[in-house]
This record gives sequence, structure tokens and C-alpha cells, in this order.
Amino acid sequence: MLEELKERLRRAVDKLLGKAVVDEKLIKEVVREIQRGLLLSDVNVKLVLDLSRRIERRALSERPPPGVSTRDYVLKIIYDELTGILGRERQRVEVGDRRPFKILLVGLQGSGKTTTAAKLAMYFSGRGYRVGVFSVDTYRPAGREQLRQLCEELRRRGCSVEFFDAPLDDAVRLAEEGLRRFDGRADVVIIDTAGRHKDEEALMREVRELEAAIRPDLTLLVIDGSIGQQAYSQARAFGEAVRVGGIIVTKLDGTARGGGALSAAAATGAKIYFIGVGEKVEDLEEYNPPGLVGRLLGIGDMQSLLERFRAIELSRERQERLMKIAKGRFTLVDMINQIEELRRLGTLSKLLEHLPGFSLKIPKEVVREAERKIEMWRAALSSMTDEEKVNPSIIKGSRLRRISRGSGVDERVIKEMIRQYNMVKRLMRSARGRRLMKLLGEDFLKRGIGA
Repeated sequence: MLEELKERLRRAVDKLLGKAVVDEKLIKEVVREIQRGLLLSDVNVKLVLDLSRRIERRALSERPPPGVSTRDYVLKIIYDELTGILGRERQRVEVGDRRPFKILLVGLQGSGKTTTAAKLAMYFSGRGYRVGVFSVDTYRPAGREQLRQLCEELRRRGCSVEFFDAPLDDAVRLAEEGLRRFDGRADVVIIDTAGRHKDEEALMREVRELEAAIRPDLTLLVIDGSIGQQAYSQARAFGEAVRVGGIIVTKLDGTARGGGALSAAAATGAKIYFIGVGEKVEDLEEYNPPGLVGRLLGIGDMQSLLERFRAIELSRERQERLMKIAKGRFTLVDMINQIEELRRLGTLSKLLEHLPGFSLKIPKEVVREAERKIEMWRAALSSMTDEEKVNPSIIKGSRLRRISRGSGVDERVIKEMIRQYNMVKRLMRSARGRRLMKLLGEDFLKRGIGA
């Protein structure tokens, strides 16, 4: 996410951390590197210059408090100032007691509204709400069909999500029918709309009519992160047409202009609630500016990581597997399944971004190699007997050759998997293992291991 900006900011941090003495020359070099990163990310030039001057002035004039090194204090100044232009506080949607809580999505065509509707459905379902979803886009039947398919995928994944559609060509009538359908059946209703251009008055008029008919509890503007500074004028235009309560910035996984979009949206004074960081339905994050800046600088976002761990719903089967792992009594299947559970949080590289210092120390090629090995381990597992999965110490000689031929996985990789399994088993019997299980769920630890 925001790779260009991340690379430049981390280069600036490396300069700062790599020198024994923090002097005026070093501070100016660090500020120039930050400037380049922000400008390449399409952040407004005036905003960049103002921020640069503030960082330089504070770094040269302010004295760190007792016990804090100059290097650490300058890093904190950079962190504070970057957080200031990206929005200082995390925003959360408060559903409250009203049922159903109606969320209206608006935005230009191609901004990612339809996919975002499904992502929001998964987000609210994961928090225990029954979610209803429908689209009032009467111009693009394919968009409604896409939303239906996404909702079906969510249902297959166990989400409490229901989709509604009707053969109507009037957006307001369709909205009324959808609200009637979900009255008493859903806690949260998400309404997708047609893509709108700020100069198309007829479409803007329609969205005003929809707002009047739906009376949403929250209207969210979906903005494509690749538009950069144009996010400002887009947010202003929609804010003049309807009561925009917040913003979702999408497509931040690949764009080089995402910093411009985030800073421009924050400059309007509107609340940014979510950011889209990928194409999958789970690739939606609550927007947390302090955490995001920490990840961009490479100093980690531990709080977000813990929250993402706790967001995994622990079914009875998962609890039992964690219990076995914690006590050192588990199989190869348990180990691989637990790795798969962790991967539901995102790729290994995304997880490491949240750990302080990890993303600076582990090369990307090493992360990619680790993810590739996990796939090979899963393939090798499919060629093992139940006895071998429970007791991998018997996998030698002819058994090893049979598994290798059956799975297409090199014998050395299979041996490495077994070594990792034995290492994890020993670790989980140790005090460090207990601390790791505590990270995964303190309540579970109290109910299980301590029993």
C-alpha cells in the first residue's frame, strides 16, 4: 500500500537512524527525502512545503524531553506532522440502536462502490450485525449482478448477508422496495448507487431524490485513491449535493497517488472512515491515521495488528486447535490450518507491516519465499496418510519419497516442514509459546490453558 511514499519515507527514516549525530545537515537531508516522497504521491505542493518547514523548524528548535534521544524525538516530530495532514483521529461507524441503520454509498463511476458495498457487508457481518444489501443503479445491470455474486460469496463464507433486487427501472421505487424488504430483517442496510460525475446534473438530482426517499443514517462518498488531489474537488462537489457523512478511499494497494487522495480528502474536513487496500472482500480497513503513518515509516502499528487478530471469530474447532498448539499436542494439519487462519488476516508481508521494525528488516523476497513454501507444505500434506500427519517422525525413506512424488514437492522442503513443526511444538511448550497464545486471545487463554 502506498509503496512509493512508503519507500521514500523509510529512506528518510534510514538516514536518521543510520547516523550517530543528528545535526542540521542531516535534518535537511531527511526533510528533502520526505518532500520527494509526498510530492511523488501527489500531495499538494503547498501542503508539502508547509509540512517540511514545520518539521525542520521543530527539529532544529525544540529540545527533546529528558531520557529521549534527539533521533527519537525528530522521528516523533515527523510522525506527528504526517499524521496531521492525513487526519489525526480514527473514525468508527456507530450503528447505535436504530434498526435498520441505513448506509448510502455515492461516488463517481469506477470508484469501486460496488465492491466496497460487499466489503462493508462483510465488515458489519463480522461484528455480529445482520446485513441487507441492494443496488439502485438502474443504468448498469451488470453492476447489480456483480453485487449479487459478491453477496453470495459472503454467504458461502458464513456471513449474515442478504441481497435484494427487483425488475424496476426507477431508482427511487427500487430503493423503497429494498427498504421494505429489509424492514425487520436486517440491522444494517447498505445501498449502492449509480456512478455519478460531478458535472452530470441529472444524476446529481437523482441522488438528492434518493437521499430524500431513503433518509440514510450515514452517506459515504467512495473515492478512487488514484485520482490524487482531485479528491478535494470531488468531495466538495458531492458535499454540496448531499449530506456526506464520511469518505472511503479505495484502491490504495497499487496507486502512487494515494497520499494525495488521503491528504486532499482530509483537507475537506470530512471524516475518512475506511480505506480499500486490495480487491478481495476482506481488503477493507478502518482508517487509522496514526497507525498508517507508523506503517509508512516502518515503526509498526501494533494496535491494529492486535485488533485484526481479535477480529478472527474463534469457532469451537479453532479454539480446540489453539488449545492443542498451546499445549504442544497438535498435528501437522493443525499447524498448517493455523497458518491458513493467520493468512486470513492478509498476506505475510501485510502482517509484517504491522510489527515494529519487521518490515524494515525482512527483505520482500524473503517474505515471498516464505509464502511460497506455505503453499508447498499444503501440497505435501495432501499426499500424506492420517498416521503421517499425526506422527510426522515416521516420515523417512520410502514414505518421504512417496509423498514427494505424489505432491511434486522436493524432499528437502518436506523435511524442512517437519523441522518447523518440531520447532513450533517445542516453542509452544515454553513460556514464549504461552505469551504468543496470549497475543492471539487473552480470554481464550484464561478459559483454556489456565484450566
